[in-house]
Amino acid sequence: MAAKPRKTSRSKSKKAPIAEFTKEQDFSAYREMLLIRRFEEKAGQLYGMGQIGGFCHLYIGQEAVVVGMQATIGDGDQVITSYRDHGHMLACGMEAKGVMAELTGRENGYSRGKGGSMHMFSREKDFYGGHGIVGAQVSIGTGLAFANQYRGNDRVSLTYFGDGASNQGQVYESFNMAELWKLPVVYIIENNRYAMGTAVKRSSALTDFSKRGASFNIPGMQVDGMDVRAVNAAGEEAVAYCRAGKGPIILEMQTYRYRGHSMSDPAKYRSKDEVQKMRAEHDPIEQVKQRLIAKKWADEAELKAIDKEIRALVSDAAEFAQNDNEPDVSELYTDILR
Repeated sequence: MAAKPRKTSRSKSKKAPIAEFTKEQDFSAYREMLLIRRFEEKAGQLYGMGQIGGFCHLYIGQEAVVVGMQATIGDGDQVITSYRDHGHMLACGMEAKGVMAELTGRENGYSRGKGGSMHMFSREKDFYGGHGIVGAQVSIGTGLAFANQYRGNDRVSLTYFGDGASNQGQVYESFNMAELWKLPVVYIIENNRYAMGTAVKRSSALTDFSKRGASFNIPGMQVDGMDVRAVNAAGEEAVAYCRAGKGPIILEMQTYRYRGHSMSDPAKYRSKDEVQKMRAEHDPIEQVKQRLIAKKWADEAELKAIDKEIRALVSDAAEFAQNDNEPDVSELYTDILR
């Protein structure tokens, strides 16, 4: 008689709970997500004006993911992500002026104008970069977690990547080492459904990305990435899991980007009706706005005032960036490994 298969409950995925936000938490989430939205809209305008060169990938629609997760970590915890990175920088506390200056290739940018949209970095804010090679940051984020374990601290590495990067081989090499050594890393898969332009159902044999670590015995959760409360609740649980020395965990954030993959992508692989439906029914910022109004924590006038304040901040950042100096020629010879 064949033996019954051994149950491995840790490899099962589950749906994340939803946190109850206080008035202060909802206001903070609203303000932070709105900053990212307005910043990205302005970046899109500057790109169209020729002020931003190279590639530019906007985070519009996905704001709840990074804002909800950032609220779960503390000083010393690290963040690393892909090239869709402006929102992560702002959520980490990097100044809008510095980020915008980097986008326009100016000397006061976070990488002194040499990194552009995809390659900013701030050791001071524990942000270890946007990365232009698909999936490359997963191995580095795992390395950050290894360093934390080696040093004996309780820090956690938040490692973001997309549904497209989830099919890269180095991701699974990282999963294997992370679980083998019980490294404190939260793998956050931002499943915005289309990777670089191909629907998940056409490119992935397993479309439940929370189960991508099953063969390595890594647990996972599916999360409504359009609801900042759901993201926050899942993040709190995942970070606590890592700090307890239990190893890595996967969070699949089911989110949606409103714009194309990059500024050069017309996004003809999906209908305008589909995008409009997501905006109308699941917009992360609108959900918080309506909750603030429904609970009488704010009225339309107060929220419009916040929006006006943030628009002014972003406009000031854009003005600063466009008038900042270009890097000196000598910068060509700095930050070079020999």
